[in-house]
Amino acid sequence: MRLDRLVKATVAALEDIKARDIVVLDVKRMTALFDRIIIASADSTRQSKALSNNVREKLKALGARVYGVEGEQAGEWILVDLGPVVVHIMQPAVRKYYNLEELWGPPPRARRRASRAAAP
Repeated sequence: MRLDRLVKATVAALEDIKARDIVVLDVKRMTALFDRIIIASADSTRQSKALSNNVREKLKALGARVYGVEGEQAGEWILVDLGPVVVHIMQPAVRKYYNLEELWGPPPRARRRASRAAAP
């Protein structure tokens, strides 16, 4: 499955179960292990598990391979490994604490330039 289609289908599966604050990060220049990271917030462990399950079901139905899932028992942070895409489904407090967007996102300097360029 093409990367853009895999990302789009994953985001759609997350949106189906009302994930919040979905972010897609392009990390192919930072690691050779995967190309994209998708981060989403869930309001409860039940929702986290439902999001993880929906991502797996929808992508398997499209012929994508799910390589593994971690953290489903606790449900505070679930990682779904889709090969070139890694999905992090996190409770808001856990997401804030680990701040993956800052860790994997563009450097602060690039973010400032991008936000200024977007301003009218």
